[in-house]
Amino acid sequence: MQERLQKILARHGIASRRKAEELILSGAIKVNGRIAKLGDKADETKDYITYKKQRLGATDKRENNFVYYLLNKPVGYICSLKRKDDEKLATDLVPKKPRVWTVGRLDKDSCGLLMLTNDGQLTEQLTHPKFEHEKEYLVKVNKNITERFLDKLLAGIELAEGLATADNVKQIKKDEFIITLHQGWKRQIRRMCTALNYEVKELKRIRIGQWTLKNLKEGEYITISNI
Repeated sequence: MQERLQKILARHGIASRRKAEELILSGAIKVNGRIAKLGDKADETKDYITYKKQRLGATDKRENNFVYYLLNKPVGYICSLKRKDDEKLATDLVPKKPRVWTVGRLDKDSCGLLMLTNDGQLTEQLTHPKFEHEKEYLVKVNKNITERFLDKLLAGIELAEGLATADNVKQIKKDEFIITLHQGWKRQIRRMCTALNYEVKELKRIRIGQWTLKNLKEGEYITISNI
């Protein structure tokens, strides 16, 4: 069956669909010896698809040796595959092989639940806005929370990307609340709070879709299979 090359590359863990487009545009992908173009389709069971001179063959999850880790990321670790100077990477906290990447991001100053995998298709499903996977965060701010503050988070706040809205908010303490989002813009919660004259002091992700932090200690990870 013919499929778009982006989908095939994502399934093989080469890159997310968005990054796969960049690989195709750069001329790094060939189909039957011809440099692929954006929009091309192929059948991986019949066509000879190559990336870095290596052929992509038709495989399933077991043959691909996909792995899935849930990590409690500590503050100070970054979600990147490229290290600058003495930076600490989230991938340092899980096995080196097979090579994995983070699904989405938690900024350096935030902690909590993070998924890492080498499954490009799952990465696409969990990060693309159209799938609307919920993420839940425990947030501590620098002053007492007001009802107006909570109402504004629910009503939405204009950011550069558009209207940032919370799916749900719940006050826990005078300066702490839980917020649920399906959006995933860069430093979104911090920017929403800043727009309302609040400063985030601590931010911890406690849930991604069906997966929760539970009793996982900082810096620890577990391997999951219920994908």
